[in-house]
Amino acid sequence: MPRVDFAALPDTARLWVFAAERPLGEAERDALLADVDAFLDGWAAHGVPLSSARDWRYDRFLLVAVDEAAAGVSGCSIDALSRQLREHERRLGMALLDNAPVTYREAGDIVRLPRARFAQLAEAGELGPDITVFDNTVPTIGALRAGRWETAARHAWHGRVFFRDQVR
Repeated sequence: MPRVDFAALPDTARLWVFAAERPLGEAERDALLADVDAFLDGWAAHGVPLSSARDWRYDRFLLVAVDEAAAGVSGCSIDALSRQLREHERRLGMALLDNAPVTYREAGDIVRLPRARFAQLAEAGELGPDITVFDNTVPTIGALRAGRWETAARHAWHGRVFFRDQVR
């Protein structure tokens, strides 16, 4: 099944969010997206083509989704996507697959910090539970559309981990 438009996928489509450690320049972005598009055009699970799409946001977030109603992804097909993105990490000299850092908005800018540093700032009261974070663990396009990706920390896993005394 060919790649489809991201907006055409149903709310139930499975979603992966990959955060680049820095904004990509135009040439870097174009090369990444061209390769991802070519990959998605041929992406299959056990020989069955996947109905998939991608989106690019804020010059640093790659969103990839699959409509599993048509065909479900397999561990092997997910591994193939990871291998493709690891190759881009090597070419760009930066991380795309590292989900450990916390990404959030501060004064309109997107900031990416190691979890330990984010925890220090939260403990010191420099960041609070209402700070807008990017919850890159959102599982579906429906969750993305419902505003669960870019949300206040109190509404994401960040609230339970970093602000547990302030969030009920």
